[in-house]
Amino acid sequence: MKKVSTIILVLNIALLISCSQWGGSSGPNILTQAEIDEGWVLLFDGETSNGWRGYNQETFPEKGWIIEEGTMHVQGTGKGEAGGGGDIITEKMYGNFEFSLEWKVSEGGNSGIFYLAQEKPDQPIWKSAPEMQILDNAKHPDARLGIDGNRAAGALYDLIPGSFEAVKPAGEWNHVKIMVYKGTVVHWVNGENVLEYHLWTDDWKNMVLNSKFKDYEDFLNTAEVGYIGLQDHGDDVWFRNIKIKEL
Repeated sequence: MKKVSTIILVLNIALLISCSQWGGSSGPNILTQAEIDEGWVLLFDGETSNGWRGYNQETFPEKGWIIEEGTMHVQGTGKGEAGGGGDIITEKMYGNFEFSLEWKVSEGGNSGIFYLAQEKPDQPIWKSAPEMQILDNAKHPDARLGIDGNRAAGALYDLIPGSFEAVKPAGEWNHVKIMVYKGTVVHWVNGENVLEYHLWTDDWKNMVLNSKFKDYEDFLNTAEVGYIGLQDHGDDVWFRNIKIKEL
């Protein structure tokens, strides 16, 4: 009986560890009852592209993105942003929210999460939307470019640095959260608050006017409501556990 009890105890511990890794649920892309009660909604069911479409497209890209093994996988082309399926966006627009997902990047990989994005013909998504950077900090040169790591994973791309220490390496899952509430924006990486800033303020405008985004009116005057987007930068990146809670 002692041996059986020990086996049961080990199995229970393994189950608890597994649940912890999936954010408390019984597997990826599943909400816990507590999350449902708090108002969280899944944006990816793990099996289909429902709820997503290509930027400036009516449907989900026919190439460059696949749904496999419970993940939304942007496929690498070896050519950077050329030749892929393009960025994807949510079908719905959001204003005040908490957004959460897990990402895993290939060696040397690059991608990003856009928010408050506007969809305009002949204009790429990055000209209107702040971006949380996704990156292999160890091998991608962007981690050493920019200023003080403001192009590293977790950063507000090219504007505010994140935290190198908070990010797990290529091939491992990183959990991130973005909160937008009445202009206040916060980035978390693996539970660590890595940056905070405030849209529409003088500080925001001065920062943008001294950046690569200075000529883009839609970026300088970021919209109050917009799409959430995932970037196709031509590298293999996997996403799962994509969810949102409107505030």
